[in-house]
Amino acid sequence: MKFAWLCLCVAIFIAGCATPAGTPRQDAAAQGEDAERRARTRLELAAAYFAQGQTSTALDEVKLAIAANPNLPEAWNMRGLIYAGLGDPGLADESWKRALQLAPNDADSLHNYGWFHCQNRRYAEAETMFTQALAQPQYRDSPRSLLAQGVCRARGGKLPEAEQSLQRAFELDPANLAVSVNLAEVLYRRNDFERARFYIRRANNQPEVVNAQTLWLAARIEHRAGNRQGANDLGVQLRSRFPQSPEAAAFERGEF
Repeated sequence: MKFAWLCLCVAIFIAGCATPAGTPRQDAAAQGEDAERRARTRLELAAAYFAQGQTSTALDEVKLAIAANPNLPEAWNMRGLIYAGLGDPGLADESWKRALQLAPNDADSLHNYGWFHCQNRRYAEAETMFTQALAQPQYRDSPRSLLAQGVCRARGGKLPEAEQSLQRAFELDPANLAVSVNLAEVLYRRNDFERARFYIRRANNQPEVVNAQTLWLAARIEHRAGNRQGANDLGVQLRSRFPQSPEAAAFERGEF
């Protein structure tokens, strides 16, 4: 998750003009800056703990961030991610609604809320969130949202629309092999085996990416394309490299 960190302005007083004690307005401004600084420090800690899988500690930190500044939309966005990770959809939903109330055009919150809806099979709501995120000017993470939108559209059975999103994601970020795998899956389901073969090979040619799922998808593509020898060769590789996987068991049973 990325945060747009705000620069804190430091008041510079000209020598001889400052009084020993600030005015009430200056004191209030200083207190506000201090609260903002504390909130963002806690938020940074929450993000770090969350990335490390220390969800409970991350939640403690984000609560402190919100206590310091309850109007910080990034904190509510992080709160949504944490509660979703903890399996509390009610508080996660509440968090993202608050984040978007504070910052309706925040693409990161829109993306995360969209993926939350998708995971809960609320595909129409997810589509709305992804569309709004992608509509934001100069949105730098649009390939990420296009990938999520494509996956969600495929889950909802909208394969042509899913292909459109994933193809656009590939055009913007061809190095993202997750896009290639998901695009291959959609094309396979649409019986476009030649193009599906192209994209899955991109993933399987990378040793750090190839796994039981990508090999099994490649084998099914070859099988459906009529290349039985190619499907068998991939199945043998699958069985050799990932013998305990459900995909290897499906190959043994011939469940293409």
